[in-house]
Amino acid sequence: MALSRSHRRDETNFWPGFVDALSTMLIGIVFLLSVFVLGQFFLSQELTGKDTALERLNRQISELTDLLALERSTNRQAQENLALLQSTLTREQGERGRIQGLLEQQNGNAPAQLAEAQKAIETERQLSARAQATVELVNQQIVAMRRQLAALEEALGASEAKDRESQARISELGSRLNVALAQRVQELARYRSDFFGRLRQVLGTRPDIRVVGDRFVFQSEVFFDASQAVLKPEGRGELDKLGAIIADLGREMPPDIPWILRVDGHTDNRPIRTAQFQSNWNLSTARAVSVVEYLITKGIPADRIAATGFGEFQPLDVANNDEAYRRNRRIEFKITER
Repeated sequence: MALSRSHRRDETNFWPGFVDALSTMLIGIVFLLSVFVLGQFFLSQELTGKDTALERLNRQISELTDLLALERSTNRQAQENLALLQSTLTREQGERGRIQGLLEQQNGNAPAQLAEAQKAIETERQLSARAQATVELVNQQIVAMRRQLAALEEALGASEAKDRESQARISELGSRLNVALAQRVQELARYRSDFFGRLRQVLGTRPDIRVVGDRFVFQSEVFFDASQAVLKPEGRGELDKLGAIIADLGREMPPDIPWILRVDGHTDNRPIRTAQFQSNWNLSTARAVSVVEYLITKGIPADRIAATGFGEFQPLDVANNDEAYRRNRRIEFKITER
């Protein structure tokens, strides 16, 4: 019998260490995922503002691109008009040369013919002057359009540079946020591990107190009588130990770590309907609230603790027997992020 008891103590000492290692690993993974989701949420908020700015820049770039295309189309039309006017000028100059040749050949003709030829020459001169003026005007328009095109290209370059700068800033902000979140995850995991270690030292290896994943689980009978939500005297004693540990741990944690102690009430699946409690929801919630209110009187800040009732809908054991009922009637404590 002595050997059996010794063997049982060895198993008891070995198993909590194994569970501690496993639960710590699971806690880290779950909390890291939770913080990562939270980080992505805040990052999405930050990116939403950046996306709005980028969308505004893209609209400006689109407007500038449309204006540039319009200016280029106008420039092409002006070039075509210039080519047409130059062709007309060349033709008029040739006609003028022909008329002057005719005048030289007909130098001895009648004065009427000479006057008519001079009149034609004057007309050609006027047409040539108007063509020259038109060509000069078109050239000025082309120069102005080229200046506008250069300004538009410069504006497009500045917008693209600003877009690249915004993307770089977004990437930098995301990296910095991920680093900060990782640091917070490590700090909270360290304090949670410290919390579990202290609780084990104080509470020992009682069969009605277990570690399940990242939670400390107390059977409801530790704190309450059947179908009741009033704390028993011995239950208050256990909460005194728990409250002292949490209060010390809360003073040690940096204020910027968003931790909270969640107290979850659970019942078995046998329905309850009394004058005080109309359902298992009511009973589980009332028990969680009783524990929270008592811990607040022991120095736990009200903004660092929360009560939640799950009724019979989160069982640890789905069997329908006394042992399963006993395991499912429980109060769970979990340090998590807000």
